Amino acid sequence: MNLLAWLRARAPAPPEALSARVVDALGSRATEDASRASELCLAAATELLEQLLKQEPLGRESAIDLLAADALVTYAFEAAANDIDQLDARATAAMTQLAALTGESGQSSG
Repeated sequence: MNLLAWLRARAPAPPEALSARVVDALGSRATEDASRASELCLAAATELLEQLLKQEPLGRESAIDLLAADALVTYAFEAAANDIDQLDARATAAMTQLAALTGESGQSSG
């Protein structure tokens, strides 16, 4: 099963606009094996957030991208939960990867 088929099997299904943005963010990753869903979704979320952090200022038009990034991280953890022995390590790696974005953006959070 590829990642796109795995995503389409998730319930409940997201709104169509969000689903389309998630698939767009995944790009060619959507055709890769779903056994790599956690890694692939997290990579797509990270890339999307990197792009967003380069925009200034962020406006309402960015809402769908923020929701897609959130959905991708959620899917990454849903997939990671299938291998409970690796969940802690994957969570730590994901937090490290996402937190590193704040240092690269040049924007302050305060």
